[in-house]
Amino acid sequence: MIYSLDKINEMADGDDEFIKSVVAVFLEEVPQDLDELEKALGVKNYDTVYKLAHKIKPNVDLLGMEQTRAIALQIETLGKKEENTEEIERLVPLLKKDVDQVVSELKNDFKI
Repeated sequence: MIYSLDKINEMADGDDEFIKSVVAVFLEEVPQDLDELEKALGVKNYDTVYKLAHKIKPNVDLLGMEQTRAIALQIETLGKKEENTEEIERLVPLLKKDVDQVVSELKNDFKI
């Protein structure tokens, strides 16, 4: 399991509906943002790559995905500076792999 509900549980203070809503937003937004990020990378639109990585970062952080957050931060930083684009191309599949795994785990764990 590469995610943790510790941060969400702390915020939710026992409110299961809040937890479910955070998970639902993650499942709805993050894969979509990741698809857009991949498309932006494909056309070398690094400003959009930067913005989408920036948007994904707090969502994975909320689920305690520290390694994934670090990858998103690297993509964000490199995209903003439009430098080391080969590294961005190396990192995006790693980000996708982590997100896809967590999406699958969340759907299973929350019976969605």
